[in-house]
Amino acid sequence: MDKINHWGKELELLQKILNKTELTETIKWGTTVYTHNGKNIVGFVGFKNYFTLWFYNGVFLTDPYKVLISAQEKTKALRQWRFNLMEEIDEKQILEYVKEAIKNSEEGKEIKAKKFQSVSVPELLQDELNLDENLKSAFEKLIPGKQKEYSLFIDEAKQEKTKMSRIEKIKPMILQGIGLYDKYKKD
Repeated sequence: MDKINHWGKELELLQKILNKTELTETIKWGTTVYTHNGKNIVGFVGFKNYFTLWFYNGVFLTDPYKVLISAQEKTKALRQWRFNLMEEIDEKQILEYVKEAIKNSEEGKEIKAKKFQSVSVPELLQDELNLDENLKSAFEKLIPGKQKEYSLFIDEAKQEKTKMSRIEKIKPMILQGIGLYDKYKKD
């Protein structure tokens, strides 16, 4: 079943409501998103069991009607307002939330993505790199994120024996210039 078409009339109503605002409608990540001064404010989409509005920095909304939820534990800023029926859509309430979201955006309220934090190369791995110039050169050519993956992989092991076996496992990968998790990433 097509998730979007399953909620066609409901999503159309949300779109009509959001089009009454000063927001700019655009498509991002294959779905409708509304922006203000280049900042993502709100979007909507249908899922199998519900349809939802989500506020990109919804964590800052006062949520007077207690309708917003965090979809996942790790979600920091985004908040969802889930609906199961057309009758649950309250235009006045939605416009209140959108107005507050715009105001928050204009005030600069947002959670910024954390900057990349490097980690130090574990001593055992550094010793191996110092013993093999080719390995060291290959490691240094890796982007910082891939270097970090390898360093954490070694550091996470508790026993030195495990750390050494992991080092032996990753050496060929480093020499090939590939990251620890590249095989799981889509092209």
